[in-house]
Amino acid sequence: MDLKLYDTLTRGKRPFRPLDPGNVRMYVCGPTVYDFAHIGNARPVIVFDVLFRLLRHIYGAEHVTYVRNITDVDDKINARAAEDYPGLPLNEAIRKVTATTDQQFHDDVAALGCLPPSFEPRATEHIAEMRTLIERLVASGNAYVAEDNVLFSVPSDPDYGQLSKRPLDEMIAGARVEVAPYKRDPRDFVLWKPSKLGEPAWPSPCGITAPGRPGWHIECSAMSWKYLGETFDVHGGGIDLVFPHHEDEIAQSRCAFHTPMMANYWMHNGYLQVEGEKMSKSLGNFVTIRDLLKDWPGEVVRLAMLQTHYRQPMNWTLAGLSEAQKALDQWYALTGDLAPGLLCADALDGLADDLNTPKVLAALHELRGEASKGSRPAAACLKASAQLLGLLQKTPADWSAFRPASIVVDESKVIGLVQARNAARARKDWKESDRIRDELAKMNIELKDTPQSTTWSYALKAADLTTGKPSIGAPDLTVRKSSVDNELPSGTKGRNVKS
Repeated sequence: MDLKLYDTLTRGKRPFRPLDPGNVRMYVCGPTVYDFAHIGNARPVIVFDVLFRLLRHIYGAEHVTYVRNITDVDDKINARAAEDYPGLPLNEAIRKVTATTDQQFHDDVAALGCLPPSFEPRATEHIAEMRTLIERLVASGNAYVAEDNVLFSVPSDPDYGQLSKRPLDEMIAGARVEVAPYKRDPRDFVLWKPSKLGEPAWPSPCGITAPGRPGWHIECSAMSWKYLGETFDVHGGGIDLVFPHHEDEIAQSRCAFHTPMMANYWMHNGYLQVEGEKMSKSLGNFVTIRDLLKDWPGEVVRLAMLQTHYRQPMNWTLAGLSEAQKALDQWYALTGDLAPGLLCADALDGLADDLNTPKVLAALHELRGEASKGSRPAAACLKASAQLLGLLQKTPADWSAFRPASIVVDESKVIGLVQARNAARARKDWKESDRIRDELAKMNIELKDTPQSTTWSYALKAADLTTGKPSIGAPDLTVRKSSVDNELPSGTKGRNVKS
């Protein structure tokens, strides 16, 4: 399998050649645990989970190491802790916040079908490694001490800027770092800074007597070094991290270890919008993973995310979720309890082409067409290929059992009405049949009749009539139409009520 990946550093696709095929290594920047993760945070988690699965398929699970860090020291965490626990000492409050939000993140991404990384280091557990790197950089002349801060000297690295390829003035404006009087160059960035009273603090490096804490960028250099070595294969994250975060990581690591590179491939997923607009709390379209999971199965969210190529900007829409729901309903119905079969060659070719998931999904839809004609090999192939993407991981019964939290349906009443309508149809009492259909319609229940059975489903209706912009993940979703499997009375099967 000839895997090609797009490398942000070289701005082109390159054949993937691991430094050591017996130890393929990948690092992805993880969350800062101060609140529920939003749907934009979910995109890199899902994208690089697909890559993790693919690398495991190619090289073997025991030969792939995936590291995704947890940032648990940050100003946002400090602010959240002070707000939520004003009566506690700050450090104790921080521990409570990070413990809670860390668990929330892991619960959410597990529901999205993501495998746990090989290692998930926390920043606060790797302060010693950060101090070691900082002292190396000072010793080599790539960093300096100023007023109890340690700063990286950007002019000391002539290759700085190769990842983002920004001109000098844009780097100064885009770095969003404090232009302090003790800086030798406005682009210089913090490796270590003194802690304010009550903030998390550790013994400082380089002979600084005041306790302090690390800057953000040094964290990933230290943790990737500990678990993957001085150089490794893939470094991933969102496109917003290219500058300054990943640019600074490269400078720190290369200068500390005197290596020509930090990672051999730099991969970045594109931005995400919601219904064509930037996601923002002020616009009322801020969507957390937790909110989505109340009304949609995790696999629906995952498939909706994979409908767009990872490097392209993504427009997160309700229509995309509905399309994903419909596809998965069909796939589960067709594959049932079949054992997974052979992998689809076209699906593998799509994955090998820089994780071209739209191409993969096109291949799966073709398999669905063959499976719907009765081809069991196509159904088994569909199941195996979807599972490589992290889909079709549930049993049909578990898939059928999902109920949106915002919907309350009296299923026994619905089934009774459907059966009464079927009886009316059998005796050709069309007036009574239509009356029952109208009654069900008022309950947002939609019916589909076939010669063999009647299938019912429910639809969420828009309630936000003032703006015309329904919020995703809330009870006022519009036109989410999906089949619901039900535990039916004896004599019925699947999700159909027999006529």
